[in-house]
Amino acid sequence: MDPNPIWYGRHPLGVILAPLSWLYCLVVQLRRLGYRKGWLASRLLPVPVVVVGNLTVGGTGKTPAVLKLAELLRARGWRPGIITRGYRGRGSITPRRVPPDGEPADFGDEPVLLARRSGCPVVAGPDRVAAGALALSGGDVDILLADDGLQHYRLARDIEIAVVDGARGLGNGRCLPAGPLREPRGRLTTVDLVLTNGDGAGDAMGGGYRMRLIPGAAVNLRDPAVSRPIADFIGRPVFAVAAIGNPERFFAMLRGLGLEVEGRVYPDHYPFAPSDLMAWPAGPVLMTEKDAVKCARFASEDHWFLPVEAELDTAFVEAFFRTLEARTHV
Repeated sequence: MDPNPIWYGRHPLGVILAPLSWLYCLVVQLRRLGYRKGWLASRLLPVPVVVVGNLTVGGTGKTPAVLKLAELLRARGWRPGIITRGYRGRGSITPRRVPPDGEPADFGDEPVLLARRSGCPVVAGPDRVAAGALALSGGDVDILLADDGLQHYRLARDIEIAVVDGARGLGNGRCLPAGPLREPRGRLTTVDLVLTNGDGAGDAMGGGYRMRLIPGAAVNLRDPAVSRPIADFIGRPVFAVAAIGNPERFFAMLRGLGLEVEGRVYPDHYPFAPSDLMAWPAGPVLMTEKDAVKCARFASEDHWFLPVEAELDTAFVEAFFRTLEARTHV
Protein backbone atom coordinates (compact mmCIF):
# COMPACT_ATOMS: atom_id res chain seq x y z
CA MET A 1 0.00 0.00 0.00
CA ASP A 2 1.30 3.45 -0.86
CA PRO A 3 2.35 5.36 2.28
CA ASN A 4 0.57 8.53 1.13
CA PRO A 5 -2.78 7.91 -0.57
CA ILE A 6 -3.48 11.66 -0.58
CA TRP A 7 -0.55 12.33 -2.88
CA TYR A 8 -0.60 9.14 -4.92
CA GLY A 9 -4.29 8.24 -5.00
CA ARG A 10 -7.75 9.74 -5.39
CA HIS A 11 -8.18 10.85 -1.80
CA PRO A 12 -10.77 13.60 -1.11
CA LEU A 13 -8.26 15.44 1.08
CA GLY A 14 -6.29 16.18 -2.07
CA VAL A 15 -9.18 18.33 -3.28
CA ILE A 16 -9.72 19.93 0.12
CA LEU A 17 -6.04 20.93 0.34
CA ALA A 18 -5.91 22.18 -3.25
CA PRO A 19 -6.20 25.92 -2.35
CA LEU A 20 -3.12 25.61 -0.13
CA SER A 21 -1.38 23.86 -3.00
CA TRP A 22 -2.15 26.77 -5.35
CA LEU A 23 -0.74 29.21 -2.83
CA TYR A 24 2.40 27.13 -2.45
CA CYS A 25 2.83 26.97 -6.23
CA LEU A 26 2.46 30.73 -6.47
CA VAL A 27 5.10 31.35 -3.81
CA VAL A 28 7.68 29.01 -5.36
CA GLN A 29 7.07 30.44 -8.83
CA LEU A 30 7.53 33.99 -7.56
CA ARG A 31 10.71 32.96 -5.80
CA ARG A 32 12.11 31.35 -8.94
CA LEU A 33 11.13 34.45 -10.95
CA GLY A 34 13.04 36.56 -8.45
CA TYR A 35 16.22 34.63 -9.16
CA ARG A 36 15.67 34.67 -12.91
CA LYS A 37 15.17 38.44 -12.92
CA GLY A 38 18.10 39.08 -10.60
CA TRP A 39 15.98 40.42 -7.74
CA LEU A 40 17.44 37.61 -5.66
CA ALA A 41 21.15 36.91 -6.09
CA SER A 42 22.58 33.59 -7.25
CA ARG A 43 26.21 32.77 -6.54
CA LEU A 44 28.38 31.57 -9.43
CA LEU A 45 31.21 29.24 -8.42
CA PRO A 46 34.41 29.04 -10.51
CA VAL A 47 33.81 25.46 -11.73
CA PRO A 48 30.91 23.79 -13.57
CA VAL A 49 27.98 22.87 -11.30
CA VAL A 50 25.65 19.97 -12.10
CA VAL A 51 22.50 19.73 -9.99
CA VAL A 52 20.76 16.35 -9.75
CA GLY A 53 17.36 16.84 -8.13
CA ASN A 54 13.69 16.10 -8.38
CA LEU A 55 10.29 17.74 -8.23
CA THR A 56 8.73 15.40 -5.71
CA VAL A 57 9.20 14.86 -1.99
CA GLY A 58 10.80 11.51 -1.27
CA GLY A 59 13.34 9.29 -2.98
CA THR A 60 13.60 9.01 -6.74
CA GLY A 61 17.12 7.58 -7.12
CA LYS A 62 19.17 10.78 -7.15
CA THR A 63 22.05 9.39 -5.09
CA PRO A 64 22.78 6.38 -7.37
CA ALA A 65 22.59 8.77 -10.34
CA VAL A 66 25.13 11.11 -8.71
CA LEU A 67 27.47 8.19 -7.98
CA LYS A 68 27.29 7.05 -11.60
CA LEU A 69 27.89 10.55 -12.95
CA ALA A 70 30.92 10.90 -10.67
CA GLU A 71 32.29 7.64 -12.04
CA LEU A 72 31.72 8.73 -15.65
CA LEU A 73 33.30 12.12 -15.06
CA ARG A 74 36.39 10.63 -13.44
CA ALA A 75 36.76 8.23 -16.38
CA ARG A 76 36.96 11.32 -18.65
CA GLY A 77 39.59 13.06 -16.59
CA TRP A 78 37.40 15.32 -14.44
CA ARG A 79 37.93 15.64 -10.69
CA PRO A 80 34.39 15.82 -9.29
CA GLY A 81 33.37 16.90 -5.82
CA ILE A 82 29.93 16.19 -4.36
CA ILE A 83 27.83 18.51 -2.23
CA THR A 84 24.74 17.38 -0.35
CA ARG A 85 22.43 18.69 2.32
CA GLY A 86 23.25 16.13 5.00
CA TYR A 87 19.72 15.52 6.21
CA ARG A 88 19.46 14.71 9.93
CA GLY A 89 23.18 15.04 10.54
CA ARG A 90 24.16 16.71 13.82
CA GLY A 91 25.80 20.12 13.59
CA SER A 92 24.93 20.40 9.90
CA ILE A 93 24.42 24.20 9.68
CA THR A 94 28.09 24.76 8.83
CA PRO A 95 29.24 22.69 5.84
CA ARG A 96 31.74 19.97 6.66
CA ARG A 97 33.87 17.54 4.72
CA VAL A 98 32.53 14.00 5.05
CA PRO A 99 35.15 11.27 5.66
CA PRO A 100 34.41 7.78 4.28
CA ASP A 101 34.41 6.46 7.85
CA GLY A 102 32.18 9.29 9.12
CA GLU A 103 29.32 8.63 11.49
CA PRO A 104 25.87 8.88 9.84
CA ALA A 105 24.54 10.46 13.05
CA ASP A 106 27.02 13.32 12.56
CA PHE A 107 26.84 13.84 8.81
CA GLY A 108 23.66 12.09 7.62
CA ASP A 109 23.27 8.70 5.97
CA GLU A 110 23.45 9.81 2.32
CA PRO A 111 26.63 11.92 2.72
CA VAL A 112 28.45 8.99 4.36
CA LEU A 113 27.25 6.65 1.61
CA LEU A 114 28.44 9.11 -1.04
CA ALA A 115 31.83 9.48 0.64
CA ARG A 116 32.31 5.71 0.87
CA ARG A 117 31.17 4.85 -2.63
CA SER A 118 32.32 7.75 -4.78
CA GLY A 119 35.99 8.18 -3.94
CA CYS A 120 35.36 11.92 -4.35
CA PRO A 121 35.52 14.78 -1.87
CA VAL A 122 32.08 15.11 -0.28
CA VAL A 123 30.81 18.13 1.65
CA ALA A 124 27.51 18.19 3.56
CA GLY A 125 25.60 21.29 4.57
CA PRO A 126 22.25 22.97 3.93
CA ASP A 127 23.90 26.01 2.29
CA ARG A 128 24.92 24.59 -1.10
CA VAL A 129 26.98 27.68 -1.97
CA ALA A 130 29.06 27.41 1.22
CA ALA A 131 29.35 23.65 0.73
CA GLY A 132 30.57 24.14 -2.82
CA ALA A 133 33.13 26.73 -1.73
CA LEU A 134 34.48 24.35 0.92
CA ALA A 135 34.70 21.50 -1.59
CA LEU A 136 36.74 23.73 -3.91
CA SER A 137 39.06 24.96 -1.17
CA GLY A 138 41.08 21.75 -1.26
CA GLY A 139 42.20 22.43 -4.82
CA ASP A 140 41.44 18.92 -6.08
CA VAL A 141 37.94 19.55 -7.53
CA ASP A 142 37.17 20.95 -11.00
CA ILE A 143 33.45 20.13 -11.23
CA LEU A 144 30.68 19.93 -8.60
CA LEU A 145 27.80 17.48 -8.43
CA ALA A 146 24.93 18.58 -6.19
CA ASP A 147 22.90 15.68 -4.80
CA ASP A 148 19.50 17.38 -4.60
CA GLY A 149 19.22 21.17 -4.61
CA LEU A 150 17.14 21.70 -7.74
CA GLN A 151 15.16 24.29 -5.76
CA HIS A 152 18.26 25.83 -4.12
CA TYR A 153 18.48 28.68 -6.63
CA ARG A 154 21.09 30.65 -4.72
CA LEU A 155 23.61 28.22 -6.19
CA ALA A 156 24.01 29.00 -9.90
CA ARG A 157 24.19 25.87 -12.01
CA ASP A 158 25.39 24.90 -15.49
CA ILE A 159 23.30 21.75 -15.89
CA GLU A 160 20.05 20.67 -14.24
CA ILE A 161 19.03 17.00 -14.17
CA ALA A 162 15.64 15.97 -12.80
CA VAL A 163 15.14 12.36 -11.68
CA VAL A 164 11.57 11.04 -11.78
CA ASP A 165 10.29 7.89 -10.10
CA GLY A 166 9.00 5.70 -12.93
CA ALA A 167 6.48 3.92 -10.71
CA ARG A 168 5.05 6.94 -8.90
CA GLY A 169 5.53 9.60 -11.54
CA LEU A 170 4.43 12.98 -10.22
CA GLY A 171 1.62 11.57 -8.10
CA ASN A 172 -1.61 13.57 -8.34
CA GLY A 173 0.26 16.43 -10.00
CA ARG A 174 -0.38 18.89 -7.17
CA CYS A 175 2.11 20.90 -5.16
CA LEU A 176 2.52 20.57 -1.39
CA PRO A 177 0.56 19.98 0.78
CA ALA A 178 -2.11 18.52 -1.51
CA GLY A 179 0.45 16.62 -3.57
CA PRO A 180 4.12 15.63 -3.60
CA LEU A 181 5.45 18.39 -5.87
CA ARG A 182 7.98 20.94 -4.64
CA GLU A 183 7.41 22.95 -7.84
CA PRO A 184 4.71 22.85 -10.54
CA ARG A 185 5.10 20.00 -13.01
CA GLY A 186 5.90 22.48 -15.80
CA ARG A 187 9.32 22.88 -14.18
CA LEU A 188 10.35 19.63 -15.89
CA THR A 189 10.27 21.41 -19.25
CA THR A 190 12.97 23.84 -18.10
CA VAL A 191 15.63 21.40 -16.89
CA ASP A 192 18.35 20.19 -19.23
CA LEU A 193 17.82 16.46 -18.82
CA VAL A 194 15.11 14.24 -17.33
CA LEU A 195 15.93 10.75 -16.02
CA THR A 196 13.09 8.31 -15.33
CA ASN A 197 14.08 5.70 -12.76
CA GLY A 198 12.46 2.40 -13.75
CA ASP A 199 9.23 1.72 -15.60
CA GLY A 200 5.65 2.68 -14.88
CA ALA A 201 3.63 5.84 -14.49
CA GLY A 202 6.55 8.08 -15.23
CA ASP A 203 6.43 6.97 -18.87
CA ALA A 204 3.21 8.91 -19.33
CA MET A 205 5.12 12.20 -19.05
CA GLY A 206 6.95 11.46 -22.28
CA GLY A 207 10.48 12.39 -23.26
CA GLY A 208 13.50 12.05 -21.06
CA TYR A 209 15.90 9.18 -20.64
CA ARG A 210 15.85 5.90 -18.74
CA MET A 211 17.75 4.92 -15.61
CA ARG A 212 17.72 1.47 -14.04
CA LEU A 213 19.03 0.35 -10.67
CA ILE A 214 21.05 -2.85 -11.03
CA PRO A 215 21.48 -4.85 -7.79
CA GLY A 216 24.77 -6.51 -6.93
CA ALA A 217 25.55 -9.34 -4.54
CA ALA A 218 24.38 -9.01 -0.93
CA VAL A 219 27.09 -7.66 1.37
CA ASN A 220 27.42 -8.56 5.05
CA LEU A 221 27.08 -5.62 7.44
CA ARG A 222 29.39 -7.06 10.09
CA ASP A 223 32.09 -8.06 7.59
CA PRO A 224 31.82 -6.19 4.26
CA ALA A 225 34.46 -8.52 2.79
CA VAL A 226 31.79 -11.25 2.81
CA SER A 227 29.20 -11.27 0.05
CA ARG A 228 26.60 -13.72 -1.23
CA PRO A 229 24.72 -14.00 -4.53
CA ILE A 230 21.14 -12.88 -4.08
CA ALA A 231 20.06 -16.31 -5.37
CA ASP A 232 21.27 -17.77 -2.05
CA PHE A 233 18.28 -16.13 -0.34
CA ILE A 234 15.67 -17.72 -2.62
CA GLY A 235 13.52 -20.48 -1.17
CA ARG A 236 13.12 -19.21 2.40
CA PRO A 237 11.41 -16.19 3.93
CA VAL A 238 13.54 -13.05 4.08
CA PHE A 239 12.88 -10.09 6.35
CA ALA A 240 13.62 -6.75 4.67
CA VAL A 241 13.70 -3.26 6.14
CA ALA A 242 13.80 0.11 4.42
CA ALA A 243 14.03 3.68 5.72
CA ILE A 244 14.14 5.40 2.34
CA GLY A 245 11.89 7.75 0.41
CA ASN A 246 10.19 4.95 -1.55
CA PRO A 247 10.59 1.69 0.40
CA GLU A 248 8.22 -0.23 -1.86
CA ARG A 249 10.69 0.10 -4.72
CA PHE A 250 13.26 -1.81 -2.67
CA PHE A 251 10.80 -4.54 -1.67
CA ALA A 252 9.57 -4.86 -5.26
CA MET A 253 13.17 -5.23 -6.44
CA LEU A 254 13.74 -8.10 -3.99
CA ARG A 255 10.53 -9.83 -5.02
CA GLY A 256 11.43 -9.35 -8.66
CA LEU A 257 14.66 -11.23 -7.93
CA GLY A 258 12.60 -14.19 -6.71
CA LEU A 259 12.71 -13.60 -2.95
CA GLU A 260 9.87 -14.21 -0.52
CA VAL A 261 9.91 -10.93 1.37
CA GLU A 262 8.29 -9.61 4.52
CA GLY A 263 8.94 -5.88 4.46
CA ARG A 264 9.01 -3.40 7.33
CA VAL A 265 8.92 0.31 6.53
CA TYR A 266 10.60 3.00 8.63
CA PRO A 267 10.50 6.77 8.08
CA ASP A 268 13.03 8.13 5.59
CA HIS A 269 16.45 8.72 7.23
CA TYR A 270 15.30 6.83 10.35
CA PRO A 271 18.09 6.72 12.99
CA PHE A 272 18.29 2.99 13.72
CA ALA A 273 19.23 1.92 17.24
CA PRO A 274 20.29 -1.48 18.63
CA SER A 275 16.78 -1.96 20.03
CA ASP A 276 15.37 -1.80 16.48
CA LEU A 277 17.61 -4.59 15.30
CA MET A 278 16.84 -6.71 18.36
CA ALA A 279 13.15 -6.58 17.39
CA TRP A 280 13.81 -8.12 13.99
CA PRO A 281 13.25 -11.87 13.55
CA ALA A 282 16.09 -14.34 13.38
CA GLY A 283 17.35 -15.27 9.97
CA PRO A 284 18.53 -13.19 7.06
CA VAL A 285 17.65 -9.50 7.06
CA LEU A 286 18.15 -7.46 3.91
CA MET A 287 18.32 -3.67 3.72
CA THR A 288 19.48 -0.86 1.46
CA GLU A 289 23.05 0.40 1.53
CA LYS A 290 21.81 3.74 2.82
CA ASP A 291 20.30 2.01 5.85
CA ALA A 292 23.33 -0.23 6.27
CA VAL A 293 25.65 2.68 7.07
CA LYS A 294 23.49 3.35 10.15
CA CYS A 295 23.17 -0.28 11.28
CA ALA A 296 26.67 -1.67 10.69
CA ARG A 297 27.99 -0.90 14.20
CA PHE A 298 25.46 -3.16 15.91
CA ALA A 299 24.53 -5.62 13.15
CA SER A 300 24.55 -9.40 13.49
CA GLU A 301 26.21 -11.89 11.17
CA ASP A 302 22.95 -12.44 9.24
CA HIS A 303 22.30 -8.80 8.34
CA TRP A 304 22.96 -7.92 4.71
CA PHE A 305 22.61 -4.96 2.38
CA LEU A 306 21.98 -4.94 -1.33
CA PRO A 307 24.12 -2.39 -3.20
CA VAL A 308 22.72 -0.99 -6.43
CA GLU A 309 24.35 0.76 -9.35
CA ALA A 310 22.61 3.15 -11.71
CA GLU A 311 22.59 2.08 -15.34
CA LEU A 312 22.08 5.13 -17.55
CA ASP A 313 20.92 5.12 -21.15
CA THR A 314 23.81 5.61 -23.56
CA ALA A 315 21.81 8.43 -25.15
CA PHE A 316 21.63 10.18 -21.77
CA VAL A 317 25.38 9.90 -21.21
CA GLU A 318 26.05 11.33 -24.67
CA ALA A 319 23.56 14.16 -24.12
CA PHE A 320 25.06 14.95 -20.71
CA PHE A 321 28.60 15.31 -22.02
CA ARG A 322 27.43 17.28 -25.06
CA THR A 323 25.66 19.69 -22.75
CA LEU A 324 28.66 19.89 -20.43
CA GLU A 325 30.97 20.68 -23.33
CA ALA A 326 28.60 23.32 -24.67
CA ARG A 327 28.22 25.02 -21.29
CA THR A 328 31.85 24.89 -20.25
CA HIS A 329 33.68 24.95 -23.61
CA VAL A 330 35.91 22.03 -22.65
